[in-house]
Amino acid sequence: MQIIPYEDRHFAEVDRLWRTEFPNDPERNRAPQAIPKKLAQADGLFWVALDENGDVIGTIMAGWDGHRGWLYSVAVAPSHRNAGIGTALVNTALDELRDRGCIKVNLQVRSSNKAVVEFYRTLGFVTEPMVSMGRTL
Repeated sequence: MQIIPYEDRHFAEVDRLWRTEFPNDPERNRAPQAIPKKLAQADGLFWVALDENGDVIGTIMAGWDGHRGWLYSVAVAPSHRNAGIGTALVNTALDELRDRGCIKVNLQVRSSNKAVVEFYRTLGFVTEPMVSMGRTL
């Protein structure tokens, strides 16, 4: 397994992975909308995990606004789970955010997704007493 920065050649595989792993996401979170917007930031905070054949088996996006970091679109193909890929992806993003001066990282997980909540707990994330709010523009 290898983690590298996202390249345009990965688009179809990332799109397929996200549709599988995030089937209920709104269109604004789907690859055709999300990836061009992320790439327009030109921040280098989007990685893919590749298997020995060069196929995409995982993704992670991070965000950094100079105040707080965020993790997004963390996905690992079901066929490659429990092999440390998710941990490696998260650590890649955390290392880069730390190198940029970030001292706090947030992420959002659906409360019903207990397995993913537990995964992040094993990486040192804690549930905070916050209310997540959003507004579509």
